[in-house]
Amino acid sequence: MAPRPAPPCDDPVRVAWTNADHPRDAAQQLFRELDPPSLAGVLLFCSSRYPLVELAAEINACSDGLTVIGCTSSGEITTEGTAEGTITAIGFPASHFTLTAARFDDLDAFEEGAAQGVVRELVGSAVAASQALGPTVDHAAIFLVDGLSHREEMLTVTVQDALGKIPLIGGSSGDGLAFKETFIFESGQFRRDAALVAILSSSRPLKVFRAQHYRPGSTKMVITGADPVGRVVTEINAEPAAQEYARLTGVTVDQLGSNVFAAHPPMVRAGGEYYVRSIQSANPDDSLTFYCAIDEGVVLTLGEGSDIVGGLSDLFDDLDRSVGGIDRIIGFDCVLNKVEIEQRQLTRKVSKLMVDNRVTGFNTYGEQYHALHVNQTFSGLAIGGGR
Repeated sequence: MAPRPAPPCDDPVRVAWTNADHPRDAAQQLFRELDPPSLAGVLLFCSSRYPLVELAAEINACSDGLTVIGCTSSGEITTEGTAEGTITAIGFPASHFTLTAARFDDLDAFEEGAAQGVVRELVGSAVAASQALGPTVDHAAIFLVDGLSHREEMLTVTVQDALGKIPLIGGSSGDGLAFKETFIFESGQFRRDAALVAILSSSRPLKVFRAQHYRPGSTKMVITGADPVGRVVTEINAEPAAQEYARLTGVTVDQLGSNVFAAHPPMVRAGGEYYVRSIQSANPDDSLTFYCAIDEGVVLTLGEGSDIVGGLSDLFDDLDRSVGGIDRIIGFDCVLNKVEIEQRQLTRKVSKLMVDNRVTGFNTYGEQYHALHVNQTFSGLAIGGGR
């Protein structure tokens, strides 16, 4: 596929990325390319290899009070393709965008009613701030959350309900496949146990989307033992979970890992559609930890991979038509998609597709789409070049 022709756009969305090792060099390189005085805000995705306290200080020194939001990642999607160990950033020109944000801390003590009030105030502020953009304005909510918080389901439902008609899209922060510490960035600091919602408003078309590379197969299983809060499944089909999952996928327990989880994702049917419920790890006690909450009694179907390259090509064509020419796509791509793409030796082809269709984003520990917390999707926000 040839690179997509640039849409008519008098002030395109800015993008920059860096793999500079020193936080000062990295921040200065990014913001020199982004031109902060011309922007309404910046969204950035950062490898957890960086010393985050020092990096935050350098970002603050370069951004001069500009609204900057972001999170740590499990891989980045840059203007030169998929990468690891980088920082990638998106700048929204003030000529066509406004960006307003709110943060929630201490997610274990998250209070739904108070949070909805905060989000409704944010909506009012976003609508007021965007009036100067003209008579026709689109809005989308970007949601970023600590990927190890285990709170995405409740947060996503609560925030989307308060947003009303504004669609929510986002991702859970990562740290490679270490599962140790994941952060969001807001108000000048990288923070654990936190989430943020930012309303992006634009005089250009905005469209949120969700796509997955998997379809349900014929093998089914029933969850017969689970701790939904801890996202741990102890039994499948009344057998130790890891042992039964290994048997169903044709491997031994000691072979279970991200490669198997990516290639054979469990899927659940809801509202006539199938959604992936990804496995994060197999545990020494033969339980399985998932990226999402799983209840006892749920029937899951093992998923099978489909045509990843063809599916993405069709998706980008549809998005291009929907927004009148793609200026930029903000992409939230599950880290297990990345594992599966590497396994199938498709990294180069998929990376080129991302470049050709102007995707910038990161690999997540889960994605949020409207009121749903989902896994193993490629989701995001397409921004058009003009009306």
